[in-house]
Amino acid sequence: MITKKQGGIEGYGVAELIEARWTSYKSASICLLPWIRGSCLWTEGFLLLWLIFFSTMDSKMHLEIVGLIKDPNFHVAKCVAEGLKQKFPEAFLDPKIQPLLEFDWHTYLCNKKRELRGEVWQYSSSLMCFLNGLLLGNEKDLASWAKNQWSFTFTQPKAFYMALTEDYYAKHLQKTGHQFVFMDIDVASEAAGRLLFELFSDVCPKTSKNFEALCSGERGLSQSGLPLCYKGSVFHRVVPDGWVQGGDISPKRKGDGGESIYGPTFEDESFAVSHSKRGTLGMANKGPHSNGSQFYITLQPTPWMDRTYVAFGQVVEGVDVLRRLEEAPTCNERPKYECRVTDCGVFQF
Repeated sequence: MITKKQGGIEGYGVAELIEARWTSYKSASICLLPWIRGSCLWTEGFLLLWLIFFSTMDSKMHLEIVGLIKDPNFHVAKCVAEGLKQKFPEAFLDPKIQPLLEFDWHTYLCNKKRELRGEVWQYSSSLMCFLNGLLLGNEKDLASWAKNQWSFTFTQPKAFYMALTEDYYAKHLQKTGHQFVFMDIDVASEAAGRLLFELFSDVCPKTSKNFEALCSGERGLSQSGLPLCYKGSVFHRVVPDGWVQGGDISPKRKGDGGESIYGPTFEDESFAVSHSKRGTLGMANKGPHSNGSQFYITLQPTPWMDRTYVAFGQVVEGVDVLRRLEEAPTCNERPKYECRVTDCGVFQF
């Protein structure tokens, strides 16, 4: 790496650096090396000059910031990376910024730990900073590197990052064009937290609207006099390594009832959304075109469901809440302790 302060090549011998550059400059090397090999210029000194000449073609550094969008520290790292690019435009490529919602971040971190192994197994930060593809660390590690190598600092009050986080989060959700709804969950009469769902209203508008309206309670009573709202309903089924199921809004809430906002049932709208990951939201049914109010959340990929059940959304926040539901003790797949929706509605940005 060529740095601003040291102006030299660190950590590698000439041979290793040439080998590392060989793929990038293969076409140029094919033209030059035969002539060089046949001349008196084939010396390590010339090779170093050759390396430095070609290094100037792509010596810019690349920073990548991946992290939890709701964590202010992610925005600290984002500001440092963007500040370095702004102050040293000839030394840095545009930073790659990848904001993730909680479920996606959790999946990303688990995959990275398996990929990188070693000490990364203990990594607990909610963001990762990479320099030219190598893990640098969290926002503190990035700030320290920027200060030591580039004499660059970027500091703002904590309130600045809190406000930036809130604004960025709202704009990120709005940019999807999707509707978001929430459920607050109690497990064994103890608050477990909130599940936040993203509804794929562009793919399944009718199914998404049914779920949204049942969260908001905006439709009042059904034709049979049933309150069309998930509030007070329970998760009545937990299938190990499969899914958790709820949404029976009938008075007995045993898992054999419920209605949609369109009538007792409505048709299967689309099978375009795959059950490819944990947290997929779909409609439970009793056969083709029998969707009502009952829904499920997958606990792992369940591709066998793809042509049988309509998936129309995903959980984006509530990793620990879903885990609490998953781990609830059961008898014949029914939770021994009540897992209740205490509140629900449309999420306001």
